[in-house]
Amino acid sequence: MASRRALNHELSELFNELWEVDVNRFTPGKDYMIDLQGKAGAAQQGDSAVKDNAARHLFHYVNEERLKSIKTFATFISLLDNYETSTGVPEVVTPEEIAENNRFLDAILATKVMKVAHEFLIKKKLAKPNLADFKHQLYVIWFQLYSRKEGGRPDSCGFEHVFVGETRRGKEILGLHNWVQFYLQEKHNHIDYKGYVTRKNKTRPDKDDQVLSIQFSWKGPVKPVGSTFIGVSPEFEFALYTIIFLLAEERITRETVKIEEYELQLVVYRHWRHIGTAYPVLLSV
Repeated sequence: MASRRALNHELSELFNELWEVDVNRFTPGKDYMIDLQGKAGAAQQGDSAVKDNAARHLFHYVNEERLKSIKTFATFISLLDNYETSTGVPEVVTPEEIAENNRFLDAILATKVMKVAHEFLIKKKLAKPNLADFKHQLYVIWFQLYSRKEGGRPDSCGFEHVFVGETRRGKEILGLHNWVQFYLQEKHNHIDYKGYVTRKNKTRPDKDDQVLSIQFSWKGPVKPVGSTFIGVSPEFEFALYTIIFLLAEERITRETVKIEEYELQLVVYRHWRHIGTAYPVLLSV
């Protein structure tokens, strides 16, 4: 369970502004519907069999036409099949994949969300005003490959870990904190949703909650608890995690913020000049 830290008012204000200007965010009950079902049982990292308290998919409906028609979502989805899932297996990046990465960055940089984030980082002297420089900075943070094992060959990057997900030795799920990837993997029956994990003082989440803690299996292994935003745009998550990454210098940063009704701890792990992982943790409300 995340330890409670003092609320970061500056970041809370900024992230609420980003939430307000996130016009590409999906609305619960309109653009998508989730089916929470039962509360998840006890599980350990590495388990391959746990009690399934959700017979049906988590996502009952998602407006795929909207997903395909919004440029940031469409270019984001094109990146999801560019990675080798297993850590330890070197990634080979093709010129076409580099072009897809750049198209995605161009799409998110055109949004109000990333413009507000960029302006904030310029004020803090953490980003250069020139858009091409900022784009290069984002590319290094999110897409430049590195090795998860010291001395190993490049097998990972921040984007793959956070948004796509990885497996370690076929027994452990790493990352996969994105709702679109979850939905698409679930649609293809690669993910099996096992149930929700509750906030302390709340008996169960609501179907319109846009931050959830869930349990699921993916291609075999179980993730005992995975936290994710639901419905938000890729640019919103990119903005949040990039800002926290650039503001901090320690290896692990935990910032307590309040976004809308959600009191969260946003956790970002640094892997030198790159993001190692990043995810939201719901605190008790």
